[in-house]
Amino acid sequence: MKSKIFESRIREDIVARVLETKKRQQPHSPSPVGGKQHSAKGLIVHARHVWRSGYGRGQSRVPRKIFSRKGSQFNWQAAEVPNARGGMRAHPPKITQFMNELKINKKELEIAFNSSVAATGSEKYILKKYSTIEKLEKKAPFIVSSDITKLKTKPLLVELKNILGNLYGVSIKEKSIRAGKGKMRGRKYKSNAGMIFVIGNDEKLKTGLFEVKKANELSVIDLANGGLGRVTIYTEKAIKELEDRIGGKKK
Repeated sequence: MKSKIFESRIREDIVARVLETKKRQQPHSPSPVGGKQHSAKGLIVHARHVWRSGYGRGQSRVPRKIFSRKGSQFNWQAAEVPNARGGMRAHPPKITQFMNELKINKKELEIAFNSSVAATGSEKYILKKYSTIEKLEKKAPFIVSSDITKLKTKPLLVELKNILGNLYGVSIKEKSIRAGKGKMRGRKYKSNAGMIFVIGNDEKLKTGLFEVKKANELSVIDLANGGLGRVTIYTEKAIKELEDRIGGKKK
């Protein structure tokens, strides 16, 4: 069974443009009140005859926190400014600089989606993405009966091995311990992407061995991030729903 959704023209340039538009960077910045949560009284004035003045003391005009006082004699410490201990950061990252404002046309988004689906059924793009494999043992696209979603893990893996052939090795997620200092920095493990299993909207499949997506949630990022031609298995229901989704847009 081969569907018309795999016959679309593959536009790598438009797919690349969509991926660039959809990029997201984790926004981060310090707290807006970071370094300002103190009782500093503001700038020290140098006017004469003013209580709490810095006149004649040889002090800089920086905000100061008062620890104790005796009359007009103060025990204070510089606060808030970046050069003071515990002060705020001088030029912290701003949230606004992480906001992506790029836009993409709807028709270009449709072409990119159609291209990324078509590439999953193209031997040329699959071999280009998985360069360690010289030739496919099984012919793409990989479309299976919906009954496969009811199998337990062990028989499911056996079935996938028969369906994918020599692509099976790159299709299952593998988790390994990272080499180097990244282990100490919150990224101890690294994993490959593995394949994506596309199911119908009313079907269920729960596993951590590969990524599972419903047909109505499938996007260009799922199929083409890192290069066109990701190993993808579709159920028959998913194919029908994708045909409706793509065909409906064309109408």
